[in-house]
Amino acid sequence: MLKALYRLTRPALFTLAPEDAHEATLKALELGLYPRPLGGENPVLRQTVFGLDFPNPIGIAAGYDKDARVPDALLGMGLGFAEVGTVTPKPQDGNPKPRVFRLIADRGLINRLGFNNGGHAAALARLMARKEREGIVGVNIGANKDSQDRSGDYVTGLDVFNNVASYFTINISSPNTPGLRDLQAPAALDELLSRIMAARTRLVAAGGPCRPIIVKIAPDIAEEDLLPICERLIAHRVDGIAISNTTLAREGLQDPQAREAGGLSGRPLFRRSTIVLARVYKATGGTIPLIGIGGIDSGERALEKIEAGATLLQLYTGLIYEGPGLIGEIKSHLAEALHRSGQRTLAALRGQKADYWAKLSL
Repeated sequence: MLKALYRLTRPALFTLAPEDAHEATLKALELGLYPRPLGGENPVLRQTVFGLDFPNPIGIAAGYDKDARVPDALLGMGLGFAEVGTVTPKPQDGNPKPRVFRLIADRGLINRLGFNNGGHAAALARLMARKEREGIVGVNIGANKDSQDRSGDYVTGLDVFNNVASYFTINISSPNTPGLRDLQAPAALDELLSRIMAARTRLVAAGGPCRPIIVKIAPDIAEEDLLPICERLIAHRVDGIAISNTTLAREGLQDPQAREAGGLSGRPLFRRSTIVLARVYKATGGTIPLIGIGGIDSGERALEKIEAGATLLQLYTGLIYEGPGLIGEIKSHLAEALHRSGQRTLAALRGQKADYWAKLSL
C-alpha cells in the first residue's frame, strides 16, 4: 500500500530539482510527516554488532541527513540505525550547483556535492539535544577541503562527537573532495588509523565511552590494492568496514546525464559494490562486520548483500526511487528468507554466496 502510494506521489517530487526534493523530505521529517511501521520488530532480524544491539540490519546511509537534523524521524520510520554526516570540522558549501543528477532510466544518481555541511558545532548541538533518546545513531566524519591536516580533522571529529555518537564512520572514500581517496593507500591509511585509534584510547583513558570505528572504502580500489588495505584495517583492529561509497565508473548507463562528473549511486552500483563486498569478506575471513551499501532497492537485493558477506545494510538512492515502503519490504523479505531456509538468525545466511560474487569481474 505504502509503495503504491509513493509511486503516485513520486512524479510530483521529481518535478523538483534533486536537492530541492531532498530538502522537502527533510522538512517533512522535521515536522513528523512520515509513515510509522505497524507492530514491533521481528526478533529474527535483531543482531548485536560491535557491541550495539540493532533491532534490524537496515540503516540510512551517510549523505541523507548530513547535519543530524532528523535521525529520530528516520529511526521512527522503522530503520534499525541512522548515520548522520558526512560532517567536517568547519562548515563548507561544497561544490557549485547543479551538483546532483537523477539517472531515471538507470535508477541511479550522480552527485558531486563535496561534503556540504554546517560543520561540527551545528551537528553537535542537535545530537546533544537527543542524547538521552534511544536508537543507534552513527556519525560519519570527514575532512575539510582546505584542511592542512586531514588526519587531524578526523581526530577532531572523534573528540567532538565521542559522547553522542553510537559509532564513527571514517569517510576516506568520497570522490568529490580532491585527494581524499589517497588516504586509502596503505601507508596513508596506517598513519590515519594510528592517529584515530590513539585518539580513541586517549578518550577512553579520560573516562569516555569506547566507540566502534568503521572505515568506509570506495568501490573503485584496484584489485591488487584491496588485500593490502584489508591487512591494514585488520592490523589496526577496526570494528567494521562499510562497502561502498559511490563509484566513478560509468559502464552500461542509458541516461544522458550519466556524463556528469561525480559519484554514481543506486542500481548501477549494485554489482560493483557487491563484488568488492564479497572480496573484502573473503580477505578478512569474515572476522570483521561489513556494512553493505550500493544499489539496494528491493528485498532480493538486500538478501544478496547479506549472502555476499554483509552484516548490516544501508540505503539511500533506493529510497528515492522506491519510497519509504522499501524498508518494510526488505524486512519482510529477509524474515521470509530465514523462514524458508529454516534458520533463526541472519548470521546463518551471511557470506553463503561470497565465493560466487568474489569471482565476478568488475
